[in-house]
Amino acid sequence: MDLNKAMLIGNITRDPELRSTPSGQSVANFGLATNRVWKDPNSGERRESAEFHNIVSWGRLAEICGQYLRKGSKVFVEGRLQTRSWQGQDGNKRYITEVVMENMIMLDRKPQGTSPFQPASTNMGASSSAQQNRPSASPQNQASQPAPPPQPEEIPTIQIDENQDEVKIEDIPF
Repeated sequence: MDLNKAMLIGNITRDPELRSTPSGQSVANFGLATNRVWKDPNSGERRESAEFHNIVSWGRLAEICGQYLRKGSKVFVEGRLQTRSWQGQDGNKRYITEVVMENMIMLDRKPQGTSPFQPASTNMGASSSAQQNRPSASPQNQASQPAPPPQPEEIPTIQIDENQDEVKIEDIPF
């Protein structure tokens, strides 16, 4: 059995570059930096290093990257490693290893620029029940009323007995 899976959490180093292939399929490329922090065992100093990854996404996922991701955004990327080669202008063979993205989760709490987390000015069809239950206000009232503070998300916890060797499916709260 073989496995080729990459899972990364990091910050985008450059805005995604969205292009189309001659057949019309969307492709986006961007860089992702992952940091590692550790304590030097000899000196006790805090050390840090960064790795830089090339990310490629295709199709609808590429369009989403081009629309919502920006330099500095924190994302979770899941995909597979792929190495490509080509002939450089100098005649030498060049290689690049990329993560071909299969899944992505945007991790920023506070969006930068255009974001899927803020309601759009035009409604594109479906709206959440929270939006439907909200009383509508006139534009003058919306401008003078401060936005309500964000509510903290409740994260379910699993209680595990120290004598218990495994987590049972019934213990998972979702």
